[in-house]
Amino acid sequence: MSSSTPRIGGSQRPVPRIALAALVAVLAGAAACAPSSRQGDNAPAGGGAAPSAVIDDPAGFDLDALVAAAKKEGSLTVYDSSGDITKVAKAFSAKYGIKTTGVKNKVGDTLEKMTREAQADNVTIDMTLYEDGPSLVGELLPQKVVYTWIPADLSKNVPAANRSPLLVLSKANVWVYNPRLFPKGCPVDNVWDLVGPEWKGKVALQDPLGKPNIVEWFNQLSNGADQALRDAHSAAHPGEELKTSQKTAGEEWVVRLAKNSPVLTSADDDVAAAVASPNQKQPRIGLVSNAKFRDIEEKNYSMRVCDTLKPWSGYLYPKYSAIASKTKHPHAAKLFTHFILTEEGIGHEMGAGGIPGSTAVKQGAFTPDGLTDWKKELFAFDPTYLAKDFADTEAMQDLWRLSHS
Repeated sequence: MSSSTPRIGGSQRPVPRIALAALVAVLAGAAACAPSSRQGDNAPAGGGAAPSAVIDDPAGFDLDALVAAAKKEGSLTVYDSSGDITKVAKAFSAKYGIKTTGVKNKVGDTLEKMTREAQADNVTIDMTLYEDGPSLVGELLPQKVVYTWIPADLSKNVPAANRSPLLVLSKANVWVYNPRLFPKGCPVDNVWDLVGPEWKGKVALQDPLGKPNIVEWFNQLSNGADQALRDAHSAAHPGEELKTSQKTAGEEWVVRLAKNSPVLTSADDDVAAAVASPNQKQPRIGLVSNAKFRDIEEKNYSMRVCDTLKPWSGYLYPKYSAIASKTKHPHAAKLFTHFILTEEGIGHEMGAGGIPGSTAVKQGAFTPDGLTDWKKELFAFDPTYLAKDFADTEAMQDLWRLSHS
């Protein structure tokens, strides 16, 4: 990173990855290493087989028996990237009388800790709500560190696309602006504007090397959004063909963003402050989690989603459920999984909005200012590319690193 590049906050290390030399073998063995299932799912088409979720025989599923077995185990520890996990844990404890600890932890640290605990046969993390699909499919599942389980009585409400691995919630990262500085609306209407000279040094986001879902988003753009990005470029620059030295329009956009001196931070809090704090006078566009909209009331921030931005105002990022394969509390973990597939459970993670993985649960009531339709206005990750996203992770990190130097 050049010394002239704006940066807010401290640095974060990249998420750990297995050695590249072992990658092909790991992905090739993913299906064979998966937990067995009486109701397997079709392999994804986008870049390798994802381990199937376990769904017990519906005829033999007994929720009362599961509750009784879970209570005998006595306790449960669940890791999540969101602090809301403490609310879910508290509600679960109140409902079932099982001592449950919810721990907020960075996804990379959870990956490393769960892997080491499995290797040492000393598991303290019983399960995780996990936001890095590529490393889940590429490392944790094929190495049998975790498995995904779907309760048979609720499986009919989980679409096939949300099963392998089990998606319990999608949240959003959105492009925002300061309406106090731009009272006429978002000053950009196309994602290609963000990488142009007029916005050099004025786009703020978390450092992609410290936030896995941004790197995954970059890969998803490269794998499944090439035409949409080319069409957007044509709309922004009529009659001008997109010139790129990269394989895809997504990679070209990433390179241009990296070279445009973005303001990098170590946390969304810093991005929100850089765009929307009460004393902010610098015109900036920022990429933040929908959860940061609580800062509008709590910190008197001025922030609105760039609703005119094409082709998307941001992206949806998934949160998956995974149970530690060597947990000493398997029934409690399964019962917690059942709980978070209901509104009573996952509702505690939707205070700032979100789309549940179960169709039986309503979307979170809160909508960030400027965002009217989450599904139409936000780019959605395609789960069939998870294995390919994992294989491409280091290459994308290198592309960002080299372009940003």
